[in-house]
Amino acid sequence: MSHNLLGTKGYTIKYRHGNYSEEHETKPQAMAREKQLKSAKGREFIWNLISSGSNG
Repeated sequence: MSHNLLGTKGYTIKYRHGNYSEEHETKPQAMAREKQLKSAKGREFIWNLISSGSNG
């Protein structure tokens, strides 16, 4: 999400806590995981990472 690095106001700057990344062997696998992370369960997973201080 390099497009968020230049943000200076709003949601992007408020919630820029760190980086989390995963590697996948194929683009379809990566896209499916991104879709999952953007779901309610995925957002819960991300918030749990943030809360625990883990940064992937």
